[in-house]
Amino acid sequence: MSESKRRFDFGKMMKSQLALPIIALLVMLVVNVIIIAVTKQANFFKVSINNGVLYGYIIDILNRSSELVILAVGMTLVAASSRGTDISVGAVAAISGALIVRLLGSSYDSYAMVPVLAILFGLLASAACGAFNGLLVARLNIQPMIATLILFTAGRGIAQLISSTETATGVILYVRKESFRYIGGFIPGCIVPTPIFIAIIFVALTYLVLKKTAMSTYIQTVGINPKAGRLVGINSALVIFFCYVFCGLSSGVAGMIASSRIYSSDANNIGLNMEMDAILAVALGGNSLSGGKFNLMGSVIGAVTIQALNTCLYAIGVSGDQLPVYKAAVVILIVLFQSPTFKAWLTNMKNSRASKKLEGGAV
Repeated sequence: MSESKRRFDFGKMMKSQLALPIIALLVMLVVNVIIIAVTKQANFFKVSINNGVLYGYIIDILNRSSELVILAVGMTLVAASSRGTDISVGAVAAISGALIVRLLGSSYDSYAMVPVLAILFGLLASAACGAFNGLLVARLNIQPMIATLILFTAGRGIAQLISSTETATGVILYVRKESFRYIGGFIPGCIVPTPIFIAIIFVALTYLVLKKTAMSTYIQTVGINPKAGRLVGINSALVIFFCYVFCGLSSGVAGMIASSRIYSSDANNIGLNMEMDAILAVALGGNSLSGGKFNLMGSVIGAVTIQALNTCLYAIGVSGDQLPVYKAAVVILIVLFQSPTFKAWLTNMKNSRASKKLEGGAV
């Protein structure tokens, strides 16, 4: 293969929507390798089996990013269709987790309700929250951030009411049955964390639905121009409504995993600040928050990259309260690279260099 052909292929690869997300992930992995080696004197990529389960930094990143991956998938469809974001996903996750734990009960002997039914009711509640958001955005034409601000503000209060007892409001409810931990932990005999399987299945099912139906085309068409979508026979309002319901469902799945991880329901902390991480994952994945074309794998890679960033920051001693400051720096870089002015500047610089080369060759 000639040098010009290789250069052409590399240029084509760099123009791919997944190019920058993959580069960002690789950079974070390299940084983690260096930081872990210096601060922990350990091998970042080492994976071992302890007590019958997998342990290692890579496994921890994949495990801890599972909820964010699921949320990012739902957020991707919302951003692509409505040209806005759903900032209530963290609160909706808290509602789902609180309802599931409340229905399961706290007995050591047996569940108050069959786990399948409790989880089903929790997911239905989160889907109903998504339907509420979708109704405001799709039918009443309220701006997505304003519409979802309602549940962002009231959602945790609802979760606290669900978690109330006769003597106190918003208490932490516990599930006493050990089997509930399987969802957010490990299934007996399986060395891979269960949340990883849940995230993979969720992403795969979403991809298949979008791939095997026309929904992906509908979402992109509506996101680019809803009026044009209506002219070609697409029910734009219904498409946007569906995406918000799906985003609510994804929040419910994330809340289920989060409540299982901590073996309880903490309405104040489940899903806290995850709406910002989900939006950041979508943007880091190369997806435009102004609607239109989207790539699910980009958002998945973005979510894993954010968790890798968290791991790196914790390794160097950054506290959880300081994490948003560093993430803000990442947001600034994303906004900069997606800015039309910055892209135009890069194009002008490239054209200027090409002109100088031509002039030099002519001389």
